Amino acid sequence: MHNALKIAAVVAATMLVSACNKQADPAAAQQQLPPTAVGVMTVKAQPQSIEVELPGRSRAFLEAEVRPQVSGIITSREFAEGGEVTKGQSLYQIDSATYDATLISAKADLASALASLSSTKATAERYKALLSTNAISKQDYDEAFSAYQSAKASVVVAEAAINTAKINVQYTEVKAPISGRIGKSAVTAGALVTANQSNTLATIQQLDPINVDIAQSSAQMLRLKNQLKAGKLLKSENATVKLILEDGSTYDQLGKLQFAEVSVDETTGSVIIRAEFPNPDGMLLPGMYVRAILETGTDPEAILVPQKALTRNSKGQAVAMIVNDNNTVESRNVKTAEVIGNQWRITSGLKAGDKLIVEGLQKIRPGAPVSPQVLSTKTPQE
Repeated sequence: MHNALKIAAVVAATMLVSACNKQADPAAAQQQLPPTAVGVMTVKAQPQSIEVELPGRSRAFLEAEVRPQVSGIITSREFAEGGEVTKGQSLYQIDSATYDATLISAKADLASALASLSSTKATAERYKALLSTNAISKQDYDEAFSAYQSAKASVVVAEAAINTAKINVQYTEVKAPISGRIGKSAVTAGALVTANQSNTLATIQQLDPINVDIAQSSAQMLRLKNQLKAGKLLKSENATVKLILEDGSTYDQLGKLQFAEVSVDETTGSVIIRAEFPNPDGMLLPGMYVRAILETGTDPEAILVPQKALTRNSKGQAVAMIVNDNNTVESRNVKTAEVIGNQWRITSGLKAGDKLIVEGLQKIRPGAPVSPQVLSTKTPQE
């Protein structure tokens, strides 16, 4: 019985020692694990042109709404809807019969006024000679001279009436005020139109070149101006603009900035910038939504890092993981500006020479020892 107790005690002690060893082994193994290998890149500062991508809408370079300037019945339409027209080309013909008759009547009135002028002039000259011999009274001469002056005025009125009648006859042929592409016709032959009516007969738009109105927020504009003023950005001398079309393709023509509005739209808080683009193939149509890429300046010491090298904390702040001089992980809050390609431009939080962890982020935490492996410059960042 005594020996059995001794054996049981030895077995219990052995099991206790074995259990303690099993619990200690993982901790010892963890202490003996090598530092985690991570891929790093050395942060560099270099000149970088800064581009912003802004929304825009294409607008016709010139646009004219065709309206009649005289009233009448449309007798014919002389253009193909959707086709090209040239300035001065006949578009509609309005029945001119009444205007032709008015012109003939105005010419007859002028002939009558000229005859009256000739008669009153002769009478006034004759009375003037008689007045010098006191053969007539001064009143008779004054009345004759007044009739002559009235006849002269009547001639001027008749001539003006002829000019007006001629203009109205010309207006019966509705002509294109500009060259461009004409839309659908709002009327057909037989329709009654009135002078200066509110409804247009057709609209003509010049599409080559074409304008693009770009909307830039006033806050972004102020930020760029402040950066230029502080010397953080150098002013760009390149005023060209690139376009991204609705299908994601890049427009093959470069545009030039023309002007910016001098006021901010109160409803959108944006400023309109206008750019002009060649449009020889008519690919851009008025009202089309586009994305415009503008070069706003150059950052002489830009820091660019791959997008995948940054994470976000619970506050939504961008976070970068750095390898410090002790080869341990250090967390940095950084501020980002715009995306250039597949990289963020960093405005604060990183400096040239920092070792930024790009690969292996999921295996590390702040304070952990790591074994940094410098990535080749040819290593794809995505």
